[in-house]
Amino acid sequence: MNKTTEHKYGLERKLHKVDATDQSVGRVATKVATLLMGKHKADYSPQTDCGDMVQVENMNKLKWTGNKLDSRVYQHHSGYPGGLKTKRIAEVYEKDPAEILRKTIYNMLPKNRLRAKMLKRIKFV
Repeated sequence: MNKTTEHKYGLERKLHKVDATDQSVGRVATKVATLLMGKHKADYSPQTDCGDMVQVENMNKLKWTGNKLDSRVYQHHSGYPGGLKTKRIAEVYEKDPAEILRKTIYNMLPKNRLRAKMLKRIKFV
């Protein structure tokens, strides 16, 4: 939290480092989503983009409980008949652990025009 940048409207953005070692996906995602939205600040308002930058480390050391890696599935439909594509979370996690965290954070952020700008302020290390 030692790095600070100045926004063009005079807004001060700090860099928060979040370590994902031995934490569940939901716990890390709620912490990151809160920092991105700026809900931890006293001058928070939902219509402004007043959140901070977040750097997430050690995504490959996330803690999984139960059978989530085998039972949960990501689904995507192409729009054509028979176009349903499914992937288990274990497959996605092996390929890119940051993608699971990014999708979880994406769903926790507000569904408006600011969501894309908020997602650009996440760095996965």
